[in-house]
Amino acid sequence: MGVALSANLATRFEDAVACTRKALVQQGFGVLTEIDIKATLKAKLDVEMEDYLILGACHPTLAYRAISVDRQIGLLLPCNVLVRADPGNPGTVIVEAMDPGILLEVTGEPTLIEIADEVTARLGAAIASLADGCA
Repeated sequence: MGVALSANLATRFEDAVACTRKALVQQGFGVLTEIDIKATLKAKLDVEMEDYLILGACHPTLAYRAISVDRQIGLLLPCNVLVRADPGNPGTVIVEAMDPGILLEVTGEPTLIEIADEVTARLGAAIASLADGCA
């Protein structure tokens, strides 16, 4: 398995963000944070770049289960979902999330690995649904 779960969408950036939010909700995630890197870099450094948004997604039930096993797991929460314009391919938006299983495998805690597998399955389903069509 790769490091990222991803989908390339042939749509407007704003539509990709809306579809990503909807797909996450359908899998039980909420978006806790939103970091607009493009706007931040423009404001702080006066740098121009393509649309680049990080959504901090959290599945409350799974997060609670993980925190109940290991309080330090909060260092890995929430799950970041990146929505970004592809600078090399205008009109394409890339949606990516890191495979949570990769980070949690290092803990060696079997219960956390089981939870990470479920988070990975849900994030994967959300992103796969985007590849099936973002309307």
